[in-house]
Amino acid sequence: MSHQAKFVQSRVIVALLVSVGCVFFPRNSPAQVGTWPTHSHDAQHTAVSSVISQPLNTIHWHAAVDLDPPTGEILIHYGSPVVTAANTVIVPVRTGANSFRVVAHDGATGERLWAQDTGYQAPSAGFMPGLGSTLFGNRLFVPDVAGRVLVRTNPDSATGTVTHLYFYGQENFQADPQIYEQNVQINTPLTTDAKGNLFFGFLVLGSTPIGLQSGLARIAPDGKGTWVSAAAISGDSTITNVAMSCAPALSNDGSMLYVAVTDASVGDGYLVVLNSATLAVVNHVLLLDPSSGLDATLIDESSATPTVGPDGDVYFGVLENPFPSHNDRGWMLHFNGDLSTQKIPGSFGWDDTASIVDASLVASYHGTSKYLLMTKYNNYAGINTGDGHNRIAILDPNATENDPVIPATKVMKEVITKLGVTPDPDFPNFPGAVREWCINTAAVDPFTKSVIANSEDGKLYRWDLTTNTLSERIKLSGGIGEAYTPTLIGSDGTVYGINDAVLSAIGK
Repeated sequence: MSHQAKFVQSRVIVALLVSVGCVFFPRNSPAQVGTWPTHSHDAQHTAVSSVISQPLNTIHWHAAVDLDPPTGEILIHYGSPVVTAANTVIVPVRTGANSFRVVAHDGATGERLWAQDTGYQAPSAGFMPGLGSTLFGNRLFVPDVAGRVLVRTNPDSATGTVTHLYFYGQENFQADPQIYEQNVQINTPLTTDAKGNLFFGFLVLGSTPIGLQSGLARIAPDGKGTWVSAAAISGDSTITNVAMSCAPALSNDGSMLYVAVTDASVGDGYLVVLNSATLAVVNHVLLLDPSSGLDATLIDESSATPTVGPDGDVYFGVLENPFPSHNDRGWMLHFNGDLSTQKIPGSFGWDDTASIVDASLVASYHGTSKYLLMTKYNNYAGINTGDGHNRIAILDPNATENDPVIPATKVMKEVITKLGVTPDPDFPNFPGAVREWCINTAAVDPFTKSVIANSEDGKLYRWDLTTNTLSERIKLSGGIGEAYTPTLIGSDGTVYGINDAVLSAIGK
């Protein structure tokens, strides 16, 4: 059967399954086939699409995600676009040195529908953090200035009302707006749960009349806000803030909330699980390097966020300590749902959000795990023993092998891997060195049993998990060194990838 025939057939099957309630949907939004409502698709950050992707044949339209991109290497983590069920694609756009807006496009034609400026200021970091919006029902939530959230209704329409939410109270902001505008910044993408509760991390850069401290915010559907400090939820007074760009994640039933916190001056930190309704701490665990036993490092260049598996296990990437003992690969740490048990780590993780792959999608897999993990798998040339053989990988979270860099450490077993395609001219003395995969979250298409991933060589690839081949590819740009970017699938199956500061809409 052709890819296009499978596309039509799959849409019909999904519609039928929806009608009888047989399709699982992300728990962070009402069940709507085709929405891509947040970073890594859903509140568990699985990156699993609910519609089949179109073939990577043609670029239908482009949209700039940066109106003033730097020349040469781009050290910016551009925020993930989001897509409504009606196929409106809402794109975060950097408009200046530190200014942003969101722009809505018709997903089929690329026609610009509306634009909305935001006062969001990206926090200072090694790689500039992106603007991380989220959808819930008929509302779009966008980070704004002063730690507030801009809410736009009717995201599919050129007209919509705009209001604001303040986790610390609108009356406090109105009493001294300048203080909050100068001293409070949102520093993570936004996450919503199935009831419309909103969660995000924030920084406090100076004193405020109500004594705000950097931490985690929650805003209920009625607009009531609460917050907890990063130091308090970690139980460690040296902790300064929620990790940069670390979008909070929710358990599958929505009852528990996961976020990483760090001491920004040192880089050590904790993974914390809280009651999502009260923000009471359930548990916190110090993040350790699984090889050395030393404190692992959380750096502000990272865009790693927790991923929650179908069984409730939690995965989060950190950098190794000592550095670069693991070739700058970091580790993907692995815990059970209440963080009481540390499990098998993955052999890469410092700047990647792992994606969930149902085990049935990988033909060569004959193990016992119900799901597998898709992740970047770099081995950077010239860093310690790194050889430049940069890969993507499917890993078994419940089986072990010796780590490829530090064999004495057991890590998740490789099921299949795929080496990058394009030789890296920057490393002529490293045979087989290739350009790395340019993703901080890939898109998983269970209908075609494939993963869609972007590369720094300027191409977007489909990784066929049945044959372990790169079955499709399309050129987006000439290739450029770029901080990792998100990939996603729209409600009509259009695939979206970012390369060289431009979003491309790709399909049949």
